[in-house]
Amino acid sequence: MTYGEKLIALGLNIAYYRKLRLMTQEQLAEKAKVSISTIRKLENPNMFTGDTFGKICLLASALDITESELLDFRQSK
Repeated sequence: MTYGEKLIALGLNIAYYRKLRLMTQEQLAEKAKVSISTIRKLENPNMFTGDTFGKICLLASALDITESELLDFRQSK
């Protein structure tokens, strides 16, 4: 899997778990204590700027999943 494919998979995972929990991007940002632009950048690989792993950890915690689940780049959900 290429770097670009991993970024796409990460964004899809974040959006998948967020929607599974019926959360808006704004609600996830608030719960994870990150900016809404961080969520938008992570969910849209064309905007991704390499946010830190710490933010990914905050998102996983806010979604009540492990970092491994968020970074699990399965081909389909």
